[in-house]
Amino acid sequence: MAIKNAFYAQSGGVTAVINASAAGVLETARAHPDKIGKVFAGRNGIIGALTEDLIDTSAESAEAIRALRHTPSGAFGSCRYKLKSLEQNRREYERLIEVFKAHDIGYFFYHGGGDSADTCLKVSQLSGTLGYPLQAIHVPKTVDNDLPITDCCPGFGSVAKYIAVSTREASFDVASMSKTSTKVFVLEVMGRHAGWIAAAGGLASSPDCEIPIVILFPEIAFDKAKFLAKVDSCVKQYGYCSVVVSEGVKGEDGKFLSDQGLRDAFGHAQLGGVAPVVANIIKDGLGLKYHWGVADYLQRAARHVASKSDVEQAYAMGKAAVEYAIAGHNSVMPTIERLSDKPYNWKVGMAELSKVANVEKMMPADFITDDGFGITEKCRTYLSPLIEGEDYPPYKNGLPNYVRLENKAVDKKLEEFKL
Repeated sequence: MAIKNAFYAQSGGVTAVINASAAGVLETARAHPDKIGKVFAGRNGIIGALTEDLIDTSAESAEAIRALRHTPSGAFGSCRYKLKSLEQNRREYERLIEVFKAHDIGYFFYHGGGDSADTCLKVSQLSGTLGYPLQAIHVPKTVDNDLPITDCCPGFGSVAKYIAVSTREASFDVASMSKTSTKVFVLEVMGRHAGWIAAAGGLASSPDCEIPIVILFPEIAFDKAKFLAKVDSCVKQYGYCSVVVSEGVKGEDGKFLSDQGLRDAFGHAQLGGVAPVVANIIKDGLGLKYHWGVADYLQRAARHVASKSDVEQAYAMGKAAVEYAIAGHNSVMPTIERLSDKPYNWKVGMAELSKVANVEKMMPADFITDDGFGITEKCRTYLSPLIEGEDYPPYKNGLPNYVRLENKAVDKKLEEFKL
């Protein structure tokens, strides 16, 4: 089989460990020079392929690629750009083929969540429809933990750890001031439709460190009366409480509490700002003093407190993606298969992209307590191993020493393409 080059791109919201997967892809590709020539990265995701804005990763040193393992966010730039169907925009697909042909690309590694899985599936179908041999492998990544089949998603474990730690620390703060000042702290976390990240806030309370925590899940319609009664009960019993609210919480009318009418590139509601909404409900309903915060980008960029399990799984997914490709697989995604909880053991599996794309994995009903405001022991058993272990980055002058790649551009061979 002739040696072909590969294309790799990062898509969607970045994570603390997305670059660990990139390191897995690049180091594994370099270990198979008889199968893969160069790996070209798309600058800013799939947009880099369409505009022929490619990065020559072979120009990076082995040390720089190795340092990606402890560096957060997208080293090559990411994007939110969803390819339309072949029928709707055939020209985009023809352009991809032109770029792949021009640079002798036979492997396509697309790194992202549900929408990216859909894009990868569409690209994998190119070989049959447009007559160009191409193997497309999806590399899983999403802090939302909502990809199906895989036990968990790289990126989630580190966000979960950050939220659990932040909830515990903020709760200690509120408890110390509750006698004469703040009674309630509201922390807003990511999660449009699935409450996995919010659930992680429940880990902040444990038998040896009990903390009153109220969680608002997207899966549970917000009931103001029940919520205020729960907060009131916690404050009366403990003197304070912490509220962890997912950005995707909806009212009983089905509308997002934080929907301001804005839309992102995928047409999804642009969320954010539910914390002050909930805080004002507490103020108006109970008259309690509050503070609120939004974890926002901090939760997904916090490599300094990343989960060791997450780092190892992220790297393994990148490595497996390349191994699956050179073994001849197409239109698949490597997965994480849990073998046991205690001790925590897992292995790498494989899923067909047709069963992954456009499917969201929600929180199981038996992971949420009957009152709708907490996590069950079954949920705790699932979540706990995902935040275990520390994998600190190297530090320099008191700050994490992250790598910045040179990202040397590949010479263009085609005419300009406008999006």
